[in-house]
Amino acid sequence: MKTAAIPIQAGQPRVMLAGTGSGCGKTTVSCAVLRALIKRGLEVQAFKCGPDYVDPMFHSRVTGRASRNLDSFLLPPNVLRGLLCKNSKGADCSVIEGVMGFYDGLGAVKTMTASSYEVSVITQTPVILILNAKGASMSLAATIKGFTSFRENSGIAGVILNEAVEGSYSYLKPALEEETGIEVLGYMPSMADCSLESRRLGLVPASEVQDLDARADRLAAQAEKSIDLDRILELASRAPHLAAEPSQLDGLGFERAPFRLAVARDEAFCFYYRDALDLLEETGAELVFFSPLNDDTLPKDVHGLYLGGGYPELYAARLSSNTSMLADIRSRVSGGLPTIAESGGFMTLCGSIRTEDGTFGMCGVIGGEAHVTHRLVRFGYVEMTARREGVLADAGRAIRAHEFHYSDSTNNGDGFSISKPNKNTSWEGIHASKTLHAGYPHVHLCGDPTMAVKFARACSGSSGSD
Repeated sequence: MKTAAIPIQAGQPRVMLAGTGSGCGKTTVSCAVLRALIKRGLEVQAFKCGPDYVDPMFHSRVTGRASRNLDSFLLPPNVLRGLLCKNSKGADCSVIEGVMGFYDGLGAVKTMTASSYEVSVITQTPVILILNAKGASMSLAATIKGFTSFRENSGIAGVILNEAVEGSYSYLKPALEEETGIEVLGYMPSMADCSLESRRLGLVPASEVQDLDARADRLAAQAEKSIDLDRILELASRAPHLAAEPSQLDGLGFERAPFRLAVARDEAFCFYYRDALDLLEETGAELVFFSPLNDDTLPKDVHGLYLGGGYPELYAARLSSNTSMLADIRSRVSGGLPTIAESGGFMTLCGSIRTEDGTFGMCGVIGGEAHVTHRLVRFGYVEMTARREGVLADAGRAIRAHEFHYSDSTNNGDGFSISKPNKNTSWEGIHASKTLHAGYPHVHLCGDPTMAVKFARACSGSSGSD
């Protein structure tokens, strides 16, 4: 289609690429558009709606700029808008990829809380709807009409057809536009050599796709041919200006104190919210990344430890064989090193991880066994209330979190009362003490900055000795 770049208007140009449902091709189309805009010489900031850790890894690889999460359940509206503004600084355009279907959120009936739609309303972002056109023609018009009329303020300004055929697109575009009054901005054909493989926790991480850059370039070349990128930029430029928010630490009475924080990062530990790490840096943290798989010990002279989620069960044998690392973590955490261990990090602190390949010894800081299951366990958003003081929250403090794991543990802890929003289900979980927060739920520190402040204070008071 059009290839001449248009001037970017002053303000905060942004657009959301949402979908009719999971599996419609949101991430593939998003990566195609992101890379195509990058190829035009634009600076592009990517975002992902919801709590997904994997899709932002693809965005980051495609753009060379860290992708961020916009989650309207984990983050208050003012914080969500603030992070959008902050991270869009210096970008010519921001592209927000939706989650699930446009109106899908908590999963409960009659609510769109935590949906892409809610994020688009909070941020006043124009929406382009992605539809899978394989095996369909005028039924697409009914789908478009349904999505645009379901809410008067849907914000849907255009559509892109995924897995469409060039020949049929030539007559589908005018027919759909006549029936719906919505612009059809292009299509992507089926490109088997550019498909993004999936496994149980979503797409295979970007780090495991060996030829991702080449795939992204092919997707971008196709998008330049078959998607009206100029029109997308024009729609993005219509987004109204958003007022910047003050620092989340303002008003908390916190005095910044430098400390060194060891952060696990490798193939097995890769689930972090970049904005949460930024907030920890704002409290005074120097992030020191290390690999539990490949390094012998924790980094020297650290005052705290962050073991994020990921795939320790896939690397259980390698982890178990790195006895010096496991021993050092066990000694330091048991000795009072302030520690956050979420999901995969929590599993690693357990006595062992049992997979289909056997049982593998882990740190043993927490008694019990983590074991792989064949179904999602306690999947979804949760609300948690601290039952006693911990390193992240005082007793009685309520925080929000998200669980997504195909494993369980024989010792999930009892530091928090946990419940499902809008459902009459509850349980206990999290190992919580004045130096430890370990369990399956993932928290977003930006959702309640007092968690980051409390953790930073604990780390600042730590000796940092080996």
